[in-house]
Amino acid sequence: MANSDSKSARPAQQAPAKAAMPGNTVTEIDLVALFFRFLEKIHWIIITALLGAVIAGLYVYFLVTPIYQATAKIYIVGSDTAISLSDLQIGTNLAADYGEVFKTWHVHELVDRRLNLDYSYKKLSSMITVTNPTGTHVLYIQAKSPDPQEAKLLADTYAQVAREFIAVKMDMREPNVFEEALQPTAPVSPSKSRNIVVGFLLGALLAMAVITVKFLSDDRICTGEDIAKVGGLTTLGMIPLEDMTKNAASGAPPSAYGRRKGE
Repeated sequence: MANSDSKSARPAQQAPAKAAMPGNTVTEIDLVALFFRFLEKIHWIIITALLGAVIAGLYVYFLVTPIYQATAKIYIVGSDTAISLSDLQIGTNLAADYGEVFKTWHVHELVDRRLNLDYSYKKLSSMITVTNPTGTHVLYIQAKSPDPQEAKLLADTYAQVAREFIAVKMDMREPNVFEEALQPTAPVSPSKSRNIVVGFLLGALLAMAVITVKFLSDDRICTGEDIAKVGGLTTLGMIPLEDMTKNAASGAPPSAYGRRKGE
């Protein structure tokens, strides 16, 4: 009876924990160790970033065509008579209508003929942008071209053709040329400084991405913490690796740990 009671009094043995399924493994990233890895490889990150900046600079300076922009302005309300309050209200309402004039194929065709450009309707449409600043009666006609002189001619010619088209086709008072376009002296795109900065950042990110991939794929056991994580064992001590080259240089005999078997 005593034996049976003692057996029954024993606590039930716990069932062993189930091993995690391979598909359910979770990879932990030591951000602190990754940060120190970045510090160790900082010279490679800087070199790659500088290389990216150089490549971006060469691309912008030699492979990208600079684009120039010229802007002409027309005033919606006429100037040969006194301007009344109704004229200002009508001018505000007509701003959107006048903007549609620059989308008609007839206006593009007239500009193409006057400048003898032989451009398609689609190409001319992509080179022209018309805006109306809020609260004004002025239309900004912006022309973009790889040739600064052509950009100025396009802006001025579109302004003149639009004035004539509005007066004839829409039976409205012909707008005034508020300001003729100036020939641009500097391109509006691409931005060389911005592209160089972007190239620098992309180069740094590329180097950091490569370092991160190598860091995550490195499964070597190097420290006591790695042994504890992999095998669940406690590290009692560490034996330093003897530098054989220093012993050879100093003439000291190698220790027992450094000798080969049979020496």
